[in-house]
Amino acid sequence: MDYKLQDALLPHILSHKGYVPGEQPDTTGWLKLNTNENPYPPSPRISDAITSQINGLRLYANPDGRSLREAIAVKHNVRPDQIILGNGSDDVLNVLARAFCGPDNSIGILVPSYSLYPFLASLQSAPIEAIEFDQDFDLPIDDICNSRAGIFFMPSPHAPSGKGYTNEPLRLVLEGFSGLLVIDEAYADFAQTNAVELLATFPNLFITRTFSKSYGLAGLRVGYGLGSPDLIRVLHGIRDVYNVDLLAQAGAQAAIEDITYFEECRLKVLATRTKFLEKLKERGWFTYPSQSNFVFTEPVDISGRKGPAVAISLFQYLKTKKILVRYFANHSLTESFLRVTIGTDSQMETLNRAIEQWIANA
Repeated sequence: MDYKLQDALLPHILSHKGYVPGEQPDTTGWLKLNTNENPYPPSPRISDAITSQINGLRLYANPDGRSLREAIAVKHNVRPDQIILGNGSDDVLNVLARAFCGPDNSIGILVPSYSLYPFLASLQSAPIEAIEFDQDFDLPIDDICNSRAGIFFMPSPHAPSGKGYTNEPLRLVLEGFSGLLVIDEAYADFAQTNAVELLATFPNLFITRTFSKSYGLAGLRVGYGLGSPDLIRVLHGIRDVYNVDLLAQAGAQAAIEDITYFEECRLKVLATRTKFLEKLKERGWFTYPSQSNFVFTEPVDISGRKGPAVAISLFQYLKTKKILVRYFANHSLTESFLRVTIGTDSQMETLNRAIEQWIANA
């Protein structure tokens, strides 16, 4: 009998399109300002923490990540049974999709936002209830409250604009929305506020966090979720049992416990962000106020023109200089902008010189 792969696959997988991450160059010498990685190395304590676990690699890691969860609980003043670990926060989002999304259970999202959310819906063959932002990226409270989705994903601070949301509008959403609100706080350590305090009041709130950005551990892949103990108990039964390995648990715990180093790096990123925003303002480029480790700016050429063609021109010019930023062509609110990760002061100076060359040569 002839085996035909297309006949064996589920119909919705045949039409599924994989998630496309930011470009990762194969060669050295690139200035990567396109994937919001931390420009500073992780805590020096991590090397010793990981090395100390090498001889234990013949054994499985603690399946619940008990020690790391206890350290996370201390950071957020919550209980360990309110925490679930993941192979990056994307893994936690995937577990949530498994639990709440299916052909008869829709997922709510804001558009534009993190492009992983539609990918998760597609994997579950779940309908999407998409709510469009206005040009200011203000939170559409009433629209979210009226959504019939069983689960709603939203990043705060928002990506790709970098705009932050205070807890007051989030509280209104939680009071009015009948499903589970998932607030993706990947960039919350760079913001003025976060939603953790709302967990004590709202059982329909779930928060995801990552070690990839503020802790500089993108290559280690560790994230976590915060929610009610009842929900966490259910999610533990859905996740892959050993989803966070021994070395990742040890490294992440060392990072979260090195509070002094974390704060030093965080403050350097914020200071550089302020200087870069001032430079963009001097150029007359519209830039959304950022609460993240990136900025979302609308380039203007030497003739005062802006728009998709201008943004693409700068994007491509920077690439010829081996500088990567991010361009989102698939929405009218993003197609005239570039998202730029905040690097070191030296890296941002390199970027600024390249931008000035582009302006002069355009």
